[in-house]
Amino acid sequence: MSSRFRSFVRLSLAVTAISTSVTSCAHQSQSADRVFRVCADPNNLPFSNQAQQGFENRIAQLLAKDMGKRVQYTWWAQRRGFIRNTLNAEVCDVVMGVPSSFDLALVSAPYYRSTYVFVSRRDRDLGVKSFDDPVLRRARIGVQLVGDDGANTPPVHALSSRGIVGNLKGYTVYGDYSQPNPTARIMNAVENGEVDVAIVWGPTAGYFAKTHQIPLLLTPVSPQIDLPFLPFVYDISLAVRRKDKALRDTLDSLLVHERPAIGKILDEYGVPRVESVKSTAVQVTPEDLT
Repeated sequence: MSSRFRSFVRLSLAVTAISTSVTSCAHQSQSADRVFRVCADPNNLPFSNQAQQGFENRIAQLLAKDMGKRVQYTWWAQRRGFIRNTLNAEVCDVVMGVPSSFDLALVSAPYYRSTYVFVSRRDRDLGVKSFDDPVLRRARIGVQLVGDDGANTPPVHALSSRGIVGNLKGYTVYGDYSQPNPTARIMNAVENGEVDVAIVWGPTAGYFAKTHQIPLLLTPVSPQIDLPFLPFVYDISLAVRRKDKALRDTLDSLLVHERPAIGKILDEYGVPRVESVKSTAVQVTPEDLT
């Protein structure tokens, strides 16, 4: 075999390898373009779970369909380090629910607004509507705690500022991840009489109230803002990386377009929204199951 022929063979192989590599990269790029990559918690109903039964799963599917994409999840428990290990690690591109004031990412326009609610058994007829209600000084009160260290939530601060401390019982938002639906524990405590009343983030309360055999009463807390500035009502947005402004703008447009469909999903999951709640209590019974 002549040296000229050997050189020709080597050149041909090199060209073939480069062509194959370029084709492979182009295919991978096209595949990536067809994927809506979502960062989500695998055990956090009503928001999301690995079986994709949460309302955030449903909304992600809706937005992906509009973009001609399929949803691909990166599952990670929403504990400390969630954003660092998912969105900022660039293994996924969108978080489906964060407060609109969230400062660790670029947020979309709000797509719903919800509130903390008082939860009690309907047959107890406690009638709690305000943090200033005298009933709270003698009732056993369930409150949500967050973080691995059980940090206080806004309702705990509101009660503490009123000297209501000794009758509180904490339930971590995270719960025992070896069990399904860990956020439901505080709602179970109301039903079984472990506490008289609980103060729960609205979407969690609205969803799990529908699953209980004993009718529960959900009442939006009052005031909405405890002065000087302790809010109990929050706008909720999507989150993307700060550099992904084009994606954020696309999502903003889709959220406007799909507002009616998103509203129907939120209603189906019992999410109380501030713009639709009334001053009177919302009665949730097993017959409301859909």
